[in-house]
Amino acid sequence: MSGAMIFIKEDLKISDVQVEVLAGILNICALVGSLAAGRTSDYIGRRYTIVLASIIFLLGSILMGYAPNYAILMTGRCTAGVGVGFALMIAPVYSAEISSPSTRGFFSSLPELCISFGILLGYTSNYLFGKLALRLGWRMMLGVAAIPSLALAFGILKMPESPRWLVLEGRLRDAKEILLLVSNNKEEAESRFQEIKVAAGIDANCIEDVVKPPSIHHGQGVWKDLLVRPTPTVRWILIAAVGIHFFEHATGIEAVVLYSPRIFNKAGVTSKSKLLLATVGVGLTKTTFILIATFFLDRVGRRRLLLTSVGGMIVALTGLGFALTMVEQHSEEKLFWALCLSIICTYTYVAFFSIGLGPITWVYSSEIFPLKLRAQGVSISVAVNRLMNATVSISFISIYKAITIGGAFFMFAGIALVAWWFFFFLLPETKGKSLEEIETLFSRNTRPKNEGLAIQPIRNNV
Repeated sequence: MSGAMIFIKEDLKISDVQVEVLAGILNICALVGSLAAGRTSDYIGRRYTIVLASIIFLLGSILMGYAPNYAILMTGRCTAGVGVGFALMIAPVYSAEISSPSTRGFFSSLPELCISFGILLGYTSNYLFGKLALRLGWRMMLGVAAIPSLALAFGILKMPESPRWLVLEGRLRDAKEILLLVSNNKEEAESRFQEIKVAAGIDANCIEDVVKPPSIHHGQGVWKDLLVRPTPTVRWILIAAVGIHFFEHATGIEAVVLYSPRIFNKAGVTSKSKLLLATVGVGLTKTTFILIATFFLDRVGRRRLLLTSVGGMIVALTGLGFALTMVEQHSEEKLFWALCLSIICTYTYVAFFSIGLGPITWVYSSEIFPLKLRAQGVSISVAVNRLMNATVSISFISIYKAITIGGAFFMFAGIALVAWWFFFFLLPETKGKSLEEIETLFSRNTRPKNEGLAIQPIRNNV
């Protein structure tokens, strides 16, 4: 959308406010989609929820690609937003539930990697489609997203259902068969099967193929256990999950990804072609470093990568704020060094975000909730994520006009500093733990000072 907005504004003659609303409305609708996806996935399963998300996004893409006016474009953007909300909630949950403890970080980060790869393809297609006629170019940029949606809808049908959801349905035989397929060996499959049965409230020694589903089923009582009367353990888990999703976007990534053409324009890049080419660099950086992160999550651990990531983001945001401030204060002359520093700091910020906070947000929140609360717990976290995404998307232009664009990035740097301390004190390490074991990290009577919450040494937990 970042590249398309350059041409949409010119073609449809819309204002900056309408551009902000167009950018942010997807995430407001995604908030609704993510809240609905939790209960939906408990009813129809993780796999068919992904199919539903794909179909909704397909319809939205078609509408945006057709859009003859702003109203139809907004309708398509809203429809796509609901699909995005469904997908963002269910993809990490599905990945976490079928993965073994030794590779869960890798597989749970793949949705974020694919999203970044999609953004990169979007930037690249924007550059190519930007050479077409004005009325056709931006519609192709948005409508082409229907193709991967269709491929996902059919492709996911070849994948196995979540064994944890099958256990909650009482389908023990089906769950065990899938665990044998997705585990490293038979012993691991049996061990995971026993742990999942206990977590679901089923006797570990039960040998029936099908049993009556557990009493907490299809989301009944989950909202009360999460929000009304949570245990201290669940409260800590909810604060950690909501907090990491809040800070993912409160630290400014959406401002950089969505408005990178404006940032580079403020820094001194004026050609539309060069602006689009510079945004391709943002997408390439994001994809490359998330790919690197997928191989380190299960080796280095979530916590160490997260703290390193946010530390680097603080430095990069401070540098970007300084460079853009210098550009604005010397608007009568072109400061080449400030232009270079702006581009370097932008890419550095995206790199540090992508190697830690970006993928870990989704990995961490999908693995810390107890089995019976996982789907709707993650849906609450994703709703907060989309709310913050929408807030930054809709307000960024107004914020930088009020406090300057440099001031906006100084603000994001301050928020990132708060985020670092939040993660340091409240997020224990989960590397190498089964989903059923992770709950115990949050259920201790006193928070550990040297274990879990402290930076962990690298150990082989495979």
